[in-house]
Amino acid sequence: MERWGAMTGNRFHLGIDVGGTFTDAVLICEETGRIDTAKVPSTPADPSIGFMAAVARALENGAVDPGAISHLVHGTTVATNSLIEGKTPKTAFVTTEGFGDMLEIARQVRPSLYDVHFEKLRPLVPRDLCFEVPERLDAEGGVLKPLEEGAVREIAAALRAREVRSVAVCLLHGYANPVHEERVSEILREEDPELLISLSSSVCPEFREYFRASTCVINACIVPVVARYLAGIEEGLGRAGLDAELLVMQSNGGVLTAEQATSKPVFMVESGPAAGVVSANFIAGRLGHRDLISFDMGGTTAKAGLVLDGRPRVTKEYEVGAQAQPGQGMTRAAGYPIRTPVIDLVEVGAGGGSLAWVDAGGGLRVGPRSAGADPGPICYGRGGTEPTITDANLVLGRLNPDYFLSGEMPLDVDAAAAGIRERCAEPLGLDPIEAANGIIEIANATMINALRLVTVRRGNDPRELTMVAFGGAGPLHANRLCMEMRIPTLVVPPSPGTASALGLLVTDLRHEFSRTRVLAADDADVAGSGFTARIRELFEAMEGEGRRTLRREGVAAADMEFRRGIEMRYAGQSSEVAVTLPGEATDDGTVGGLDAAKLDAAKLADAVRRFHAEHERAYGHGYPEQPVELVNFTVTAIGRIARPRLPRIGSNGKGVADAQRGTRRVFFSDAAGFVETAIYDRAQLWAGHLVAGPAIIEEVDSTTLLHAGYRAEVDESGNLLVSPGGAP
Repeated sequence: MERWGAMTGNRFHLGIDVGGTFTDAVLICEETGRIDTAKVPSTPADPSIGFMAAVARALENGAVDPGAISHLVHGTTVATNSLIEGKTPKTAFVTTEGFGDMLEIARQVRPSLYDVHFEKLRPLVPRDLCFEVPERLDAEGGVLKPLEEGAVREIAAALRAREVRSVAVCLLHGYANPVHEERVSEILREEDPELLISLSSSVCPEFREYFRASTCVINACIVPVVARYLAGIEEGLGRAGLDAELLVMQSNGGVLTAEQATSKPVFMVESGPAAGVVSANFIAGRLGHRDLISFDMGGTTAKAGLVLDGRPRVTKEYEVGAQAQPGQGMTRAAGYPIRTPVIDLVEVGAGGGSLAWVDAGGGLRVGPRSAGADPGPICYGRGGTEPTITDANLVLGRLNPDYFLSGEMPLDVDAAAAGIRERCAEPLGLDPIEAANGIIEIANATMINALRLVTVRRGNDPRELTMVAFGGAGPLHANRLCMEMRIPTLVVPPSPGTASALGLLVTDLRHEFSRTRVLAADDADVAGSGFTARIRELFEAMEGEGRRTLRREGVAAADMEFRRGIEMRYAGQSSEVAVTLPGEATDDGTVGGLDAAKLDAAKLADAVRRFHAEHERAYGHGYPEQPVELVNFTVTAIGRIARPRLPRIGSNGKGVADAQRGTRRVFFSDAAGFVETAIYDRAQLWAGHLVAGPAIIEEVDSTTLLHAGYRAEVDESGNLLVSPGGAP
């Protein structure tokens, strides 16, 4: 077969998302919008193997020449996995004299107040690799005690003796003045040019010593892992004939170059999940929906994210390495905190491969452990012996055993039923069907809790939102979740199993910069105080750094955008609320967060008013009469990348009955039994077709379950728009 690139000269965008169970690929033609997808099993022992297999499958499916790939983006969890699995290389920590116990002390909080058995995660750097150096800065960055350079050289000798290859440097108040941290780096490199060094003043230049240190240490721990992984990926791409620059998804929903990802991998710890929220926002945005819930249920976990006014919610309060807890979302104070922008996600251990088990008290439990890609659910026939959510869905008739992955992976119904009977039904005295339904109900309850955490618990009414459901298992559960949460509209995109990979191709280059300067907002009213001038200087310095970074990456000035923000708090509070400043065009055609020349007391007063409103929305109360502090100043530098044009479908002139494959008995809990259910082939559904529930809509990489009382309409982009309603 002659390949497209050589035959037509067309160019293609390729996105590769490595998940816990499957690795997905999406290939989009720039000129025609044609989409090809591929799905292969992940290879946890070496994710790059699955990556290259997905690349090869995508090129084969699309008959595309490797040289025709002009844009390549990768989403990966390799950084997170190395932390969770404890597979990080030996790392050292250098801090100010007297603060060597910082990582051991950590925080005096715990995720479960009355859990007497709770144990902190062990520090990523053991105490004997924490070194102290005599020096001291004050909170304004002034030098109180000069750096003792001889002590730094002694530390370098100790690092060589211990064969340490990566080191994190976090000195007291280094965020206010990096002079000592930078000098420590210079000396260490003089002594050992191959040493990998992470500076807190570069990775996270914000106050709060432990959080800054934790972020820097995490970066130092995963730098060697990510560098080795990305180098292997680029080498494999070169051998395959792909010369497009490799871009990597960040936790904040943007992408960055492989070079940037190698030096600051802490910015990509939630790379894969972030792509799903970006994809949901893109899909819903084309339909005019700006407030939505992103629901991504894959093989290992289920993830819920929130998009308001067309922008994913971003947080800096995030932890990595915490063990998932059944029935809970993001667990605070149980992992290693990072202070880099992360799309605000609630993640629970309820994926298709999550294991069902009976606890010591005789209760049926689901997750958080997962069968993963190896061995996978029992029905995969790869050696799995413990039942999973996928096995339960199969036994209940919701999955077609002969059409999983378009028939490439036949499923064993009898083995799944036997596993559920032995491991769950018999210990509980239940029928296997009852046990299978119990597994699904428990999983749904866990996911509903995650949806509540991301909506109601954060001051948002789910009845005013749209859900976009994707992931291999998402559409199978989403309709029931919408029923419980009273979400009026559900959108299921085409090829939902690879939707996260699509998100990789519809985002921009993005770099985050921040500076801490604690200032009283009231000072803005003091004439001649120089208050706004100091803030302008902060913003201009960060924008200059962002502009230089984007220029190095080949972004034209007209494609640059800068968004400014201020994190504020009431005086006396210990946490902040972020407020984005309104955008205005600048002289060079770029977009700034706020035109520097127009930054004055009135504009800051308006930002403070919006802080009061946001605080009341998020927490249910605000105090406009209380003094406000400006704490962190942020700039997001964006390099816009052209979005691929997606195809639209028309009508085939046939009725929906032509898309029906037949019927199958499917168990519905709301019907308390099996129901003869119509089965539809999604590939035969065209714009304008209406499907009434109960029904199942099957496609290559996912299955959509439609309950009685709901109907799905196919729009011009091929999305299923599910809403309450009777027969069409």
